[in-house]
Formats: sequence, structure tokens, C-alpha cells
Amino acid sequence: MGGRQVQLRISGQTYRVVTSASDDELHRLTLMVEEKLTQVAGPGRMVNPQALLLAALALAHDLEEERARHTDQMARTRIAFGRMLERVDAALGALEPGADTPDEDDR
Repeated sequence: MGGRQVQLRISGQTYRVVTSASDDELHRLTLMVEEKLTQVAGPGRMVNPQALLLAALALAHDLEEERARHTDQMARTRIAFGRMLERVDAALGALEPGADTPDEDDR
């Protein structure tokens, strides 16, 4: 497992982890965890394993909801693109010589 060892400070506790993430990403993710901990445990409260578990479950729930929204959006996008392609195909079919237009012999 490649990566560097860093120390993260979350709610006054220091955690040593091995990661390949950038410092900016670690900072952003640490802030997200801090925010979720504040939501589930309350501001200024001591972080205990139960609070960390609740924060992890809350973040997992948020991720699950976002994945469901993404899946739904992708399905709606596929349907919309399918309809557009049908319209383009129909328009191109109408422009083809001899497609639904009278030939010179028919006139």
C-alpha cells in the first residue's frame, strides 16, 4: 500500500493514517467529518467512538442518497437523449431522397 503517513486532528483527537490523498483533499475531508460530528454530537462535545460511528453512518447515508440521485438523473438523461436521437433520426429520414417525398416520376 503506497502512501505517506500523516496525522489528522479531528475534534481534538489525533489520528495517524497512511494516505495518498493531497493535503488539500485531507483538509477538505477532515472539515466534512468535523461538520458531521458537530451535527450528530453537538458543538464542543467530547468525541467518543459512538460519536464517530454516528458521523460515519450519517456520511454513509448522505453518500447513499447522492448515489441514488445520481442514478435517477442518469436514467432520466438516457431517456431524454433517446428521445432526442429518435427525433434526429426521424428528421434525417425525412430528408433522405425518396423518403416520404414524391419522386419525379410520381409528379
